[in-house]
Amino acid sequence: MNGTLEIPPIDWGLLSPFLWMTLGAIAVTLLAVGPPAARRFTGYAALLALIPPLAATLSLWGSGRAALTTMSGMVVMDRFSLCFLLIFVATAALTVLLSIPTVPDRHEGSAEYYSLLLFATVGMMLMAATTNLLILFLGLEVLSLPLYILAGFTRWRDRSLESSMKYFLLGAFSTGFTIYGMALLYGATGTLDLSRMGATGPSLVLLLGFGLTLAGFLFKIAAFPFHYWLPDVYQGAPTPVTAFMIAGTKAAAFSAILRIVTAPLFAEGSAAVEWTRLITVLAALTMTAGNAVALVQNNLKRMLAYSSIAHAGYLLIAVAARSDDGVASVVFYLAAYLLMNLGAFAVVLAVDQSRGGEGEGDYIAAFQGLGRRHPLLAAAMTVFMLSLTGVPLTAGFVGKFYIFRAAVDSHMYGLALVGLLNSVVAAAYYLNVVLNMYMKEPVSEPPAVITAWPLGVGILATAAGTLYLGIFPTPVLELARSLLL
Repeated sequence: MNGTLEIPPIDWGLLSPFLWMTLGAIAVTLLAVGPPAARRFTGYAALLALIPPLAATLSLWGSGRAALTTMSGMVVMDRFSLCFLLIFVATAALTVLLSIPTVPDRHEGSAEYYSLLLFATVGMMLMAATTNLLILFLGLEVLSLPLYILAGFTRWRDRSLESSMKYFLLGAFSTGFTIYGMALLYGATGTLDLSRMGATGPSLVLLLGFGLTLAGFLFKIAAFPFHYWLPDVYQGAPTPVTAFMIAGTKAAAFSAILRIVTAPLFAEGSAAVEWTRLITVLAALTMTAGNAVALVQNNLKRMLAYSSIAHAGYLLIAVAARSDDGVASVVFYLAAYLLMNLGAFAVVLAVDQSRGGEGEGDYIAAFQGLGRRHPLLAAAMTVFMLSLTGVPLTAGFVGKFYIFRAAVDSHMYGLALVGLLNSVVAAAYYLNVVLNMYMKEPVSEPPAVITAWPLGVGILATAAGTLYLGIFPTPVLELARSLLL
């Protein structure tokens, strides 16, 4: 027996996006011990820190190295990984733009805030770039721990502290399900690598492990019945953090879900039939539960929180379709979802900042008359609401169309019909926001909305992206179809 420890070969080039993001997070953290004047530029430093990982990801895409592994196969850098890495970097960049006008003025720990955002992005990247359960769990924790802190970052607000505590307790509880399920999968198959798990026959241990592991990620996307935590957490968290969670966390969780359900052991046979039935039921219940409660909300952040539950249900339709088009539609819809949700939260943040930034601008009534007072801001919000509804010429319409088509192609007509009916129901509360902006006047004259330039850039970029994906969806759809799992 050889007592020497063999270190697996490491391709540092393949790990460069993670390394650059981590180094950027550390560099931003060090600004906290610098001169007080330097802390005002931590947001811009965080934006600069996103450039190297973005360049590293693009270089891997264009160098022909898009299907390689390193660390004994624990890290997989294929086109699926790289596509999600681009989504995560875009999410982080837009979140930083939303944060710059508010965080330095409201909190002395701005360096820590941006550092936690970047570390959470590292966790997202790890989740998408692996088929190994150990790395998957590591990425989940690297994502979750910073978010627990960020949810309560405005600690002078009781609602923010409540948000952090709820997210931490329920997140830790769901983590227990995840790690226990992964342990059962390892016990049933003898490996932690999803791509190497062989068929061992339908065993109770295997099915239980799969179910518990999946439950942990269903919590992250707030699928029924794991959705009760989401509205309180999203309402209490700072608005940029809510936007980051609603887009980035959902994308990271779906990347993990797709990795699991497309693994050879679960992609075919009796196991595939069982989880497809489960996902089908959960998709229908998730859509219906989210839309039903969103209808009666008067707080825009809570409304968007409940609507995000419904959107998780739409995405689960594509997962249940078990097809290449289903995977492609998930990726496209996540990109569209990133743009229209972050854009909507950017407008909410602008309105709330005009009222003191204490949450008074989160209510739908605060948007009354916005179309007359600030036509460009109202126009951008209209684009986001129409896209979330699924109106043609917007990214949301294209995303929903291909999701429902994937379900129809897989002969899941009932599920596609449920999704279509839920989209009709959702139009009621999305268009209510538009109605308040253009058809109602406030009781008293509200303060003027002064949009800081980083926030304005974020709104403009997301609105333009939402329209571009709605009018010219083909390049992104072709890109999504090229993904190799």
